[in-house]
Amino acid sequence: MVKIEWTADQVLQKVSEYMNEEHLTEVKKAYQFAQIAHRDQRRQSGEPYITHPVQVAGILADLHMDPATISAGFLHDIVEDTGVELIDVQELFGDDVALIVDGVTKLSKIKYKSNEERLAENHRKLLLAMCKDIRVMIVKLADRLHNMRTLKSLRPEKQRRISKETLEIYAPLADRLGIGTIKWELEDTALRYLNPQQYYRIVHLMNSRRDQRVDYIDKAISEVQDSISDLGIETEIYGRPKHIYSVYRKMVDQHKQFDQIYDLLAIRIIVNSIKDCYAVLGAIHTEWKPMPGRFKDYIAMPKANMYQSLHTTVIGPEGKPLEVQIRTKEMHQIAEFGVAAHWAYKEGITDEVEGTSDNSKLNWFKQIIELQEDTDDAADFMDGVKGELFGDRVYVFTPKGDVYELPKGAGPLDMAYMIHTEVGNHTTGAKVNGKIVPLDYQVKNGDIVDIITSTNSAGPSRDWIPLVHTRRARNKIKQFFRLKDRDENIASGREAILHKIHSEGFDDFNVLDDNSLEAVAQSMHYQHADDLLAAIGFGDVQPTGVVNRLTEDLRAAQKRERQDQAERELLEEHQTLSGREVDERNHKPKSKPSNGVVIEGVDNLLVRLSHCCTPVPGDNIIGYITKGRGVSVHRDTCPNVKEAEQNAERVISVAWDKIDGDGSNYLANIAVQGYNRGGLLADVLGSVSNVTKNVASINGKVDHNKLVTISLTVGVRNIEQLERVINSVKSIKDVYLVERVFR
Repeated sequence: MVKIEWTADQVLQKVSEYMNEEHLTEVKKAYQFAQIAHRDQRRQSGEPYITHPVQVAGILADLHMDPATISAGFLHDIVEDTGVELIDVQELFGDDVALIVDGVTKLSKIKYKSNEERLAENHRKLLLAMCKDIRVMIVKLADRLHNMRTLKSLRPEKQRRISKETLEIYAPLADRLGIGTIKWELEDTALRYLNPQQYYRIVHLMNSRRDQRVDYIDKAISEVQDSISDLGIETEIYGRPKHIYSVYRKMVDQHKQFDQIYDLLAIRIIVNSIKDCYAVLGAIHTEWKPMPGRFKDYIAMPKANMYQSLHTTVIGPEGKPLEVQIRTKEMHQIAEFGVAAHWAYKEGITDEVEGTSDNSKLNWFKQIIELQEDTDDAADFMDGVKGELFGDRVYVFTPKGDVYELPKGAGPLDMAYMIHTEVGNHTTGAKVNGKIVPLDYQVKNGDIVDIITSTNSAGPSRDWIPLVHTRRARNKIKQFFRLKDRDENIASGREAILHKIHSEGFDDFNVLDDNSLEAVAQSMHYQHADDLLAAIGFGDVQPTGVVNRLTEDLRAAQKRERQDQAERELLEEHQTLSGREVDERNHKPKSKPSNGVVIEGVDNLLVRLSHCCTPVPGDNIIGYITKGRGVSVHRDTCPNVKEAEQNAERVISVAWDKIDGDGSNYLANIAVQGYNRGGLLADVLGSVSNVTKNVASINGKVDHNKLVTISLTVGVRNIEQLERVINSVKSIKDVYLVERVFR
C-alpha cells in the first residue's frame, strides 16, 4: 500500500474513479457531515481532527471499498468523540454504515476496573461486530494503520503500549484477513517503537547490501525469463521486498544472523492460470536445484486467510539460496488485499457487498463466536483469540483427505472436537499415520489423524481437560459435565449467592428475586438465570461479581443515606451552636484538612474547592453545605455565595489549615492584555515560569487592533505566590493589564 497523505479532494477523486454518481454523493455527504461534527477538535499532534478520518477513508479508497465502508471511514469516530448519536448515523446514512460505525466505536461510556479490562472488552466487541460484518474490521485496520503512522506525537510509553497491542491483535487480524499490505506496515511500524535498536540495525544492514541484492535479483529474473521462454506463458516477474519485522522474527525465532536469512533474496512470478503456475514451477526446478523441505503448495492447500501461491527455495545464480513465489493475478490480489479484495466495490454486483459469501470462506469466524459463547470474561475471551486464532498453526489430514487447521500444540482430542462435539464426546483413542498414539500426542504438519470412536462410550473423562490444548475442546468437555450435573450446579450456585449476600450484610429478600437475577444473567451474556446459577455452581463464575451487581442500587442508596446523615448532623450542630459554644469549639483540635481546608470539630466530610471562584490559601473563604457533595468552599465575595446565603442554615465557617498552604498547587485564572508583538507569549510564559512551574492551560485571541488577550490557569501555593506571578507579568514590555479573573 502506497503511504501518502490524503486530502479530502484526493479521496473523493479516488472513489470517483470506480463509483457511480449516486454512490459518490453518499460518500461526499459522509465527509461533509464528519467535517462539521469534528470542526472544533484537534489531534494530539495539533492538526485538525478531520485529517484522521480523511486518511482512514483514503486507505479504504486504496482498497476500492464500497460506499458504506468509505462513508464509515469518514464517520468512524463520530459517535465516540462528538455529540452525534448512533441513531443519527442510522437515519442519515443507513443501517450498513451505522452497523460498521457501531462496531468500531469503543465502549467509552462503560466504567471498567482497569485499562486492561476496558481494552479486552473493546476488542471483544470489535471481533463480534466483525463476525456480523467483515467491513467493521477493515475500517478498524485502516484506523489503526493511520494511528500507527502518526505515533510520533504521543508519549513514549503510549507509543509502546499501542505498538504492543498492534502486534498482538491488529497485525494478526490483518494476516487472518489476508490483507498483507496492512499487516506488513503495522508490524514494521510497531517494531520501530518497541525495539528501535534492532529495527534500525536491520534497516542499515538491508540498505548496506541493497545494490548487491538488486544486481543479483536482476540476474535471477533474466535467467528465469530465459528458462520459461519456450513455454509461451505470459508472466510478470519482479523482486519481492523483504519486510523488516519478518527478518527480525526469523533472526529471533531461528537464532540466525542477518546473513543466514535465505529469503532476503526473492522473486515473484505472476501468471494467468493455475496450470501456468505449475508449468513455471517445473521450469524453475529444471533450471535450479530445489532445497529439500523448502517447497510449499498453498494452491492445493490454501491458508485459512485464503492465501494461495507456490513457494520454493532453490540454489540460484552464484550458488546462493533464492526464494521464488508463483501465483495467478487473482491470487496476488487476495495475497495483497485478502478479504478486502472480495469486498472491493463492483458496480451492479450486490453479492460482493452482502457479507455472507466472504464470512463462509473464513471458518475462524465460527471459532470467535464459540469462544464468546464459552466465556463471559472479556480478558479470558481475548486470551483464547490470541492463543488459538493468532498463534502458529499446523495442518493435519483425516484418512479421507480432509484438511483441518489446528493451533500448534493441539492433539487428537482437539481435532475430534473440531470435527464435531459428538465425535469428541465418543472418542476412545486415536491413530496418527497408522499407529496408535496417546491422547496427549501433539500433532504435526502433514499428520494423518484417525479418530477412533465408540457408540458405547460413556462420554468424556474429566481427566481429558488438562490433555486438550484448544479452548473449544476444553469448554465442550466442561459443557458435557455442566449438563450432566446441571440441577446440582444450579442449587450450588444459588446457595453460593445466598451465602455471599448474607456475608455482605444484606437481606436476600431485598436482593434476590427472579427479575433481578434474570437481568444480571442477561448483562453477563447468559440466556437465563439458571444458566448463570449453573455456571456459579460449576465454578466458572465467582459469586462476588454477581452479588455486586445485584446489590449495586442498595449500596448506592446506603452511600447516599450516609452522606445525607452526615449533612443533617452537620446542619443540626451548626444551627444549635451558641456564640459560647463556637468559641469553645474553636479551641478543640481541628479535623483532618481536605484540600487544605478544615471545618472545626467535623471530620469525614467531603470538602472541595469551587471552580467558580477558584480560592487559594490567603483568600477569605466560606463553606456551603451542598446536597450530596459535601462542603463547597468559595471566596467570601463569590456571587454564588451571595445567592446561597438565602439558605443561611447551609452556610458554615471554614478556614485554611495553614496560611501558606499545604504544599499543593491551587489553580487560579489570570487574564493578560497587551500589544501582540512577536515573542510576547514566550515572555509571558517565561515570566510565569520564574515564579511557578505549574501552568495548567493557556490560550489567547487577537482583535483587529492587534490587542491580544492571554488567558492562563496556573498552580500556586497561596495568595502571595499568585500576586508575585501577577507582578512579574506586569513588568513585561507591551503588557497593559494583568488581573485575576473568575468564571
